[in-house]
Amino acid sequence: MTIHKEGRTLLFILLIVLVGVIWAADYFFSQAIIARNIIIGISVIFYLLILQFFRNPIFEIKRNEKQVLAPADGKVVVIEEAEETEYLKSRRKQISIFMSPVNVHVNRMPVSGSISYAKYHAGKYLVAWHPKSSTENERTTIVAKMKNGNEILFRQIAGALARRIKYYVKEGQPLQQGDEFGFIKFGSRVDVFLPLDAKVNVAIGEVTKGGRTVIAELV
Repeated sequence: MTIHKEGRTLLFILLIVLVGVIWAADYFFSQAIIARNIIIGISVIFYLLILQFFRNPIFEIKRNEKQVLAPADGKVVVIEEAEETEYLKSRRKQISIFMSPVNVHVNRMPVSGSISYAKYHAGKYLVAWHPKSSTENERTTIVAKMKNGNEILFRQIAGALARRIKYYVKEGQPLQQGDEFGFIKFGSRVDVFLPLDAKVNVAIGEVTKGGRTVIAELV
């Protein structure tokens, strides 16, 4: 387990601030033991909560060109056929994974391939499970073209709390299945659009692990 680069500066600044808060509590409430301990306890718990947002687990990735890996830790909230109108412009199977604030926020490549499209869209901050969040919220759309020519589209979507989407890929860049392609601070949602003949291996409500859970198999 490591700390993700997106959180290192924030965590360092927060540590300095909270050390100051704890020092002040110890100085001004030296006689009020209960009040001092409450302030110290809240500071420690708050820091640990923020720390866990930026954890980055290390694990072995088992790559398979016939399988689609979960792009994020979270819970499956959508499995349906949908029209993808931005790039693929065709009907696809959509799998959406909701990332809560307690999930790992690293986003990983569901398949290996070369990035054929990557675009950021400014937008609203509707709750991530809102039907219009995938088209109206702040989001990024990324497409990976596999060796066999299949293109898999995945989309990072901000929510009411998550307002810091990061993606690290550019068009033409080759990436391996399970490689990190982005990060959504404090959770939200990732959509994956697959061919209609893909076999879905997960169910609504199922918990996924990014880079480890096989969410679908390609024909």
